Amino acid sequence: MAIKFKKTYTFALISTSYITLFSTSLLSLLLWFFEKFSISITLFFALSIAVFSFFVIQYRVERFIYRRVKKIYDDVSLLESTSFRNQPITTDMVTLTKQVKKFATDKKLEIETLKIKEEYRREFMGNVSHELKTPLFTVQGYISTLIDGAIDDKKVRKKYLERAEKGVERLVYIVEDLDMIAKLEMGDVGTQKSKFDIVELIQNVFDMLELSADHKNIILMFDRKYSKGIYVYADKEKIRQVLTNLVVNSIKYGKENGTTEVAIEDLVKNKIIVRVKDNGEGIEKQNLSRIFERFYRVDKSGSRSVGGSGLGLSIVKHIIEAHDEKIYLESEFKKGSEFSFTLEKDK
Repeated sequence: MAIKFKKTYTFALISTSYITLFSTSLLSLLLWFFEKFSISITLFFALSIAVFSFFVIQYRVERFIYRRVKKIYDDVSLLESTSFRNQPITTDMVTLTKQVKKFATDKKLEIETLKIKEEYRREFMGNVSHELKTPLFTVQGYISTLIDGAIDDKKVRKKYLERAEKGVERLVYIVEDLDMIAKLEMGDVGTQKSKFDIVELIQNVFDMLELSADHKNIILMFDRKYSKGIYVYADKEKIRQVLTNLVVNSIKYGKENGTTEVAIEDLVKNKIIVRVKDNGEGIEKQNLSRIFERFYRVDKSGSRSVGGSGLGLSIVKHIIEAHDEKIYLESEFKKGSEFSFTLEKDK
């Protein structure tokens, strides 16, 4: 480990001056008292004391400081901060103070980040447990009832088996969504980009979800009539999933007799932005930053009445980011939300 001393001797010079002045004055008084005063002897003595004092003080102070500073570096090294440990040891107090302060600040931020991640992890594990537990217990209950004798009643048997099947389907849906997110995060799912008409794709999604929207009398609509296609360059099936998840989300949290409106706008020369807007429940301000987290629910009551895996928006975010694009959210509580994302226009 390199040793780097700052080449300033102010402290040693001032201390040397005090010692030399005192020693020389004392010697002059003694020589004068014994009537043997000599300027040459006095000057030689002063020079000798000054040189000796300077080097002794400089060496001792630097060694004194260095030993304590090195202990600080050694103690810090126990925390395995590679960037700090690899720096040369300095006895410059200003530089050392800056280094230690920066180290302490970085560590504080790191600890705070770890605490936040740990809190998210606990919440995530609780959500996973809840999401899987509900359908598992449902399936278990129906099967146990059938085993206990209900299987002999054909009508009950059919009804319970159908309900158990729905529970299994929900489990499969959750596991498949988790598997997709894991693959997206690890980069195992590539994007197969091609040219396609985004207007046509949105209309296909509307047609597919029309019955679901009709149950709540929600109208699926464009903001205006698009007389010609708008072609983009992206992974068509993944963008279909993005649009499906966003429209499904708007239907789930939309109000009765409401609307879900999709708009396509030019953003810059080679980009468009797709906006999915509803006039439903909206999202409170404190929940906006976490809305794309896995299993994060705005409703903290634990209710799962709206269905779904709780992973839809997280999947949307990962797919858009896999395209190197951006997704945005604007929402006003009790008035509605607007999700928007960018796409590359086909050249």
